[in-house]
Amino acid sequence: MPAVDKLLLEEALQDSPQTRSLLSVFEEDAGTLTDYTNQLLQAMQRVYGAQNEMCLATQQLSKQLLAYEEQNFALGKGDEEVISTLHYFSKVVDELNVLHTELAKQLADTMVLPIIRFREKDLTEVSTLKDLFGLASSEHDLSMAKYSRLPKKKENEKVKTEIVKEVAAARRKQHLSSLQYYCALNALQYRKRVAMMEPMLGFAHGQINFFKKGAEMFSQSMDSFLSSVADMVQSIQVELEAEAEEMRASQQELLSLEEAVYTPDLDAAAPQINRNLIQKAGYLNLRNKTGLVTTTWERLYFFTQGGNLMCQPRGAVAGGLIQDLDNCSVMAVDCEDRRYCFQITTPNGRAGIILQAESRKENEEWICAINNISRQIYLTDNPEAVAIKLNQTALQAVTPITSFAKKQESPCPSQNMKSSEVENDKIVPKAAVIIPEAEQLIAPGTPIQFDIVLPATEFLDQNRGSRRINPFGETEDETFPETEDSLLQQMFIVRFLGSMAVKTDNTTEVIYEAMRQVLAARAIHNIFRMTESHLMVTSQALRLIDPQTQVTRANFELTSVTQFAAHQENKRLVGFVVRMPESTGGESLSTYVFESNSEGEKICYAINLGKEIIEVQKDPEALAQLMLSIPLTNDGKYVLLNDQPDDNDGSPSENRGAESEA
Repeated sequence: MPAVDKLLLEEALQDSPQTRSLLSVFEEDAGTLTDYTNQLLQAMQRVYGAQNEMCLATQQLSKQLLAYEEQNFALGKGDEEVISTLHYFSKVVDELNVLHTELAKQLADTMVLPIIRFREKDLTEVSTLKDLFGLASSEHDLSMAKYSRLPKKKENEKVKTEIVKEVAAARRKQHLSSLQYYCALNALQYRKRVAMMEPMLGFAHGQINFFKKGAEMFSQSMDSFLSSVADMVQSIQVELEAEAEEMRASQQELLSLEEAVYTPDLDAAAPQINRNLIQKAGYLNLRNKTGLVTTTWERLYFFTQGGNLMCQPRGAVAGGLIQDLDNCSVMAVDCEDRRYCFQITTPNGRAGIILQAESRKENEEWICAINNISRQIYLTDNPEAVAIKLNQTALQAVTPITSFAKKQESPCPSQNMKSSEVENDKIVPKAAVIIPEAEQLIAPGTPIQFDIVLPATEFLDQNRGSRRINPFGETEDETFPETEDSLLQQMFIVRFLGSMAVKTDNTTEVIYEAMRQVLAARAIHNIFRMTESHLMVTSQALRLIDPQTQVTRANFELTSVTQFAAHQENKRLVGFVVRMPESTGGESLSTYVFESNSEGEKICYAINLGKEIIEVQKDPEALAQLMLSIPLTNDGKYVLLNDQPDDNDGSPSENRGAESEA
C-alpha cells in the first residue's frame, strides 16, 4: 500500500511557519473527510432505512395478498385460480420477509455501525485535539508577550522568575498538545481508509448471504410454479390483446359517426321524432325552488319504469321514484327563458315537476313517451303496437279531407237554432251552398297558436297608451266603460284551444276545419295546457277576461266577427272568425277555437243577439220589439235559448253565463 504523508513530531516544539503550513494542509484534509463521512453515513442510513421499509412492506404485502379473498368483488367470477396463486405467493413473501429482516440486521451491524464509530471516535478526537492545540498556542503566545516586556532592572528578578516559569509551562503544554494533535492527524490517514472499506465489506457480505439463503430456500419446485404462473399471465395477455383489438375496432366505428351524435340540437327545425315510445331514459334538468322567487336547475338521469318516472343521481346505485305517471298529463311550458321545458301534472290537477330536455327531439319524445305511459299502454299485451295505432289515428286526424259531404248531411246547429224565430239571420244560409275544399279554407302548413293572442299586460299597455300599469294586474273600471251602457252582457267560462289564419269567411265550414286541425295538432304534439278565461259577450264586443285578476286578455269588436258556429258533435266546442285590419292596408282573417263549460249554441246565440242589437240600435222601435221578444225571469233578467243551463254547469260563473242583463 503506498505511503502516506506525515507530520514530523520533532518539529512540533519548534512550531515553525513551515510546520504550521503543513499542519493547515492536514487540517483541511480532516475537514473534507468529516464532510464526506457525514454524506456517506446519510447514504448508508438510507440503504438501511430502505431495507427496514422492505421488511415492513413485504409483511404488509403478504397480508394484502391474503385479503384478496375477502374483498367480495362484484365481478369476481372465475377468481378461484387467482386466489390460490396469491395464497402461495403470500407464503413466499413471508419467507422473503425473514431474509430481509436478517439482512437489515447485518447492514446495521456491519455497515452503518463502523462508519458511525469512525465519525464519533476518530473525527471527533481530531476535532477536540485541534481545539486544545489552539488554546495551548494562545496561552504560549500570551506568556511570551509578558516575557518580552520584562525590564532590565535587577529589582524585578522575582517577577522575571515567575514569568519565566509561566513561559516554560505554556511551552510544555503546547508541545504536548501539538504532539497529540500531530499523532492523531497522522493516524487519521490510515483510519480513513479502513473506515471507507469496512462498511462496504459488511454490505457485500450481507447481500451475498441474503442471496445464498434465498437460492437455497427457493428450489426447483418454485421454478416450476413461477413457470406455470408465467404461462397463465401470458394466456391472459393474449386474451387482453384480442379484446383490445376488438375494442379499437369498435372505437373507430363509433368515432366515424356523424356530427349529429355530438351536437345536441343539430336538426332543430325538423327532427326525426319517435312518437311510439313506451320507455324513455336520458339526462334532464330538474327545476327546484330554493325560495319564493329563486330556483335552481340540477342535471339528473331520468328513466321510466312501468308507470313510474325514476331519477338516479350520479354515483347512486339505484334510482328513486319521482312521480307516478298513470293518468297524469304532460305539456310543454315556458319557464325562465329556457328552451325545451315541459311540465308533468298529477291526475288531480296539481302542478308537478318541470323538466328541461337538451333538444327539441328529446323534448317531444319525452312528452310522447310520458303521454303514452299515462294512458297505461304499457299494461297491454303489445304496448308498442297499441302506441303505433294511437299515433297513426292522431296522424290521420290531420290528413286533409276533400269533401264536407258528411257534414252537409246534418245541418249546423247554429244555423237551425233561430230559423223559426229570426227570419233575417245572416249566419243561416237558406239555400244550398257549394262546399269548398280544405285547401280553399286554410292554407296548408298554416301555423297554429295555442295561447291567447295578447298577454294581459301587453293588451292593457296597448289600450291604455301611456297610462301606468297596475302591478297586481287588475283592470280599472273605466277601462271598458261601454260595458256599463251595453244592452247585452253575457258571461261564459271558456278555455282557449288555438287560433290560426284562414283564407275565407264566407262559410262556417272554415270554423269546422280549424277545429279539426287545432284538435289534431294538440293530440299529435301532446299539448294539454289550456288557458281558462271568461268570455264576455256584449252588444259592442267580445272580451276574454282573466278569471283571477279580471284583466282583459283580448278584445274583439263585434262588428269584426264575421262567422261563428258550434261543433256539430262536440256541443262544447265553439269558434268564430275575426276580420282585423293590417298596417299594410289589407285585412287578415283568423279563426279562434274555444271549449266552453256550457253548450256552444248558447255562445252563438248571444253573439247573434249582440249583432242584431247593433243593427237595430238606430231604430228605437225595432230595438224595443227585439228586447220584448226575449223572455224575462222573475228577477228581471233575460233568459237565452228559452232553456235552463245544463246540469253539469252548476258553478256560479256558469249559471251567470245563462243570463243577460239589459
